Amino acid sequence: MAENKTNVMRILEQHKIPYTPHEYPHGKEAVDGVHVAELLGQDVKQVFKTLVARGKSGSIYVFVIPVAEELNLKKAAKAVGEKAMEMIHVKELLGLTGYVRGGCSPVGLKKPYPVTLHESANDIPTIIVSAGKIGYQIELAPADLIALVQAKTADLIS
Repeated sequence: MAENKTNVMRILEQHKIPYTPHEYPHGKEAVDGVHVAELLGQDVKQVFKTLVARGKSGSIYVFVIPVAEELNLKKAAKAVGEKAMEMIHVKELLGLTGYVRGGCSPVGLKKPYPVTLHESANDIPTIIVSAGKIGYQIELAPADLIALVQAKTADLIS
């Protein structure tokens, strides 16, 4: 898989962060995260999706939650000190993050937006997030991801 290195993998290597790359069969369209976990043969509690939202202040935030869960916008707003939170429109994703839907990673974002991981990441040895491209995932220690993107953890799901 070395020939299919993504920018996210290069960033992890630059920071000497160990990771395991995973690849799953894909077309051009995003696959839902639960299906990705199945394709990878991984526990859905270990596979996380990256969501981008806008606070009432206009600031952009990145939330990383288990794929089978829904982001609770009230809890997300509270976690980052906003009065309210709304998901960005999918057509804004590439311009804001540099990533397409289904390939959005908390690593290597266009700008260093605040990142919050769901607190369950602290309870498992490794988590799997997008490697920045549809069909590619990376598995790494939650503490390494948190340190790299200066994330915090909070209760983000209903």
